[in-house]
Amino acid sequence: MTTIGESISRVRGIMKAAQEDAFLPDRFVYSIITKYAKMVIKEQEDKRKLMSYDDLFEMIEFVELIEVNKIEAGCAPVKSTCTIHRTKDKLPKLFNGSNGPLIRKVYSIDGSQELEPTKVSQFISIANSPDYKYNTAKHYWFRNDYLYFPNTDIEGVMIDALWEDLLDGYCTLDNKECTPMQERPFPLPDHLFARVEQMAEQEFGISVRVPDDGADDGQNILR
Repeated sequence: MTTIGESISRVRGIMKAAQEDAFLPDRFVYSIITKYAKMVIKEQEDKRKLMSYDDLFEMIEFVELIEVNKIEAGCAPVKSTCTIHRTKDKLPKLFNGSNGPLIRKVYSIDGSQELEPTKVSQFISIANSPDYKYNTAKHYWFRNDYLYFPNTDIEGVMIDALWEDLLDGYCTLDNKECTPMQERPFPLPDHLFARVEQMAEQEFGISVRVPDDGADDGQNILR
């Protein structure tokens, strides 16, 4: 899989070919790559192929949960007793699909239980049903960059998802230094990244537009 640094170099080469004297900051080139990557991901989702690409997804092996109230979780109308847990910190930015963030799987930290995605409105309907007491399924929903877990007494979860952001804050859990962003793999297999390059050629084969504030090319592209 192509690293972020390599992907920037490859697409910068395409853009330079269109305008040799163009000054192209890393952050600008990376924003173009991300724009096209989202289009490619949408194409694959429409073809129902996206979830089969293991290389696209990355697992966070431990995300701590804390208890919160029903009002914050958005499920105040639930009539029965309901304990809500939430991811302690906001999740890194996720790629979005047609139905929301692209989360493939959520497990308990020992991997013994897979939790089912739902929406707040759906859970309220389920929880207010007379048969809810017989429902053994464990659910979660995404809201305001957190995951919420009703009636789930666990300390943490594993999350397998398609992340747009570098996993800052989570990559230090094993007390190792984070990999520099330029050395991390870009979350597209090579044959799909070729589609990103094709899109760049189509757009920038005629002209290239460069932002005026490109004076900080030497800075980290995360800033």
